[in-house]
Parts: sequence; C-alpha cells; structure tokens
Amino acid sequence: MLDTPKRVAKMYAEVFEGLDKDPRQYFETVFHENHDEVVLVKDIPFHSMCEHHLVPFFGHAHIAYIPRNGVVAGLSKLARAVETTAKRPQLQERITSTVANAMMEMLNPIGVYVIIEAEHMCMTMRGIKSLELKL
Repeated sequence: MLDTPKRVAKMYAEVFEGLDKDPRQYFETVFHENHDEVVLVKDIPFHSMCEHHLVPFFGHAHIAYIPRNGVVAGLSKLARAVETTAKRPQLQERITSTVANAMMEMLNPIGVYVIIEAEHMCMTMRGIKSLELKL
C-alpha cells in the first residue's frame, strides 16, 4: 500500500497523456492518390475516462471519409487520432467531434463519418443494466 499513491499517479499520467497532444498532428503528413471513394477503418479500440465520474469507458471507433482531390492519410493515423483524443478526461460525443473536426480541418475531405461504440463503467458499475447497450 505504501507505493499505491505513486502507482496511481503514474497510471493517471499515462491515461491522460493526450491532454498535451493535438490529434491534428497525425494529419500533417498526407499522400496523394488517385482515389475518390470511401476510406473506412473499423473497430479501432480505445479506452478513456469519463470526465464526470473519472471512471473508464471503452469501446471501438469506426471512421470513414471521402478524400477530396486524392488527399489521404495513413490508416494508422486515424487510430492514433482516436487514441490521443481518448487519452484525456472525456465525453464520448467529444471524441467523435474532435476526431471528425481534426480530419475536416487537416484533410479537407468531402465528408467524414465517425461512430463511437462504448461501454461506460459509470453506468454499468452503478447498476444501470438496461443501458448496457452500446452507445
């Protein structure tokens, strides 16, 4: 128990390391391909902390976008943007909008679609069983 406060502090530093990062950084490098159809990455795992209760929520993100003028990002960059955005006290809705807005600003695609499916422990742990559906 003596080292528990140190371990907890170290864990929170890791869990919240996205506070000092901007997900737009992952879209600074782009590629130009003769491609104008939907790009889709599904089942991107993430973990975050509910900013209202400081307990975890976790799930998967699905991102689709339609490139404009052949401007595409590396597929791993979509996952990195989700991970960085999730690593701060967060709301599910804000992950969605932050990632989508970063992509719109940096890639200027025709459109972006971000879906987040998550289990929120702030609900599950409190016995709100009927809401265990994926949100």
